[in-house]
Amino acid sequence: MKRVIGEVGPYAILTRARRSPFESLVRAIAYQQLHEKAAESILKRFMALFPGRRFPWPADVLAVSAKAIREAGFSRAKIAALQDLAAKALDGTVPTAAAIQRLDDEAIIERLIAVRGVGRWTVEMLLIFQLGRPDVLPVDDFGVRNGFRLAYGLSSMPTPKDVRQYGERWRPYRTAAAWYLWRAVDVAKRRVPPAL
Repeated sequence: MKRVIGEVGPYAILTRARRSPFESLVRAIAYQQLHEKAAESILKRFMALFPGRRFPWPADVLAVSAKAIREAGFSRAKIAALQDLAAKALDGTVPTAAAIQRLDDEAIIERLIAVRGVGRWTVEMLLIFQLGRPDVLPVDDFGVRNGFRLAYGLSSMPTPKDVRQYGERWRPYRTAAAWYLWRAVDVAKRRVPPAL
């Protein structure tokens, strides 16, 4: 890690503008398995279903027809996820922006993975890039594992368990370690000359 930190320089993670957990998860669902431009286009059409609002509220999502959401570009599976997310935001499973600040990371993960279509990785990205939590190590993330492989000169990809165990030494700053592991991949790409 010392070599990677020396090559990359100071830790500088960029957190996104503050959004409610509901909005963040709607956006995450929209982006699942899609190219960024396609997801943005779908989100734009989706948000047009709710004129006068910067972003729809959970009750708004439940009030609009599945057909309208489908016409905006969401798949049936994602519509089911959005509807479940909205229902769980209304029943309190998905905390408000104020309430989520009072919860620890594991409590947030436990609550949010109860939402259809939302897994641990999605919640970990919310913890890192939305909430700015300092001690998150997304061991299932391919980039983190590949960065670990590159940083430590391993011949094969480490398992999530391997990264989790080794990562204990980085507490309580595992988010910074994850950020440097992602950068290790970027550094390795810059070293490889382009194909002719």
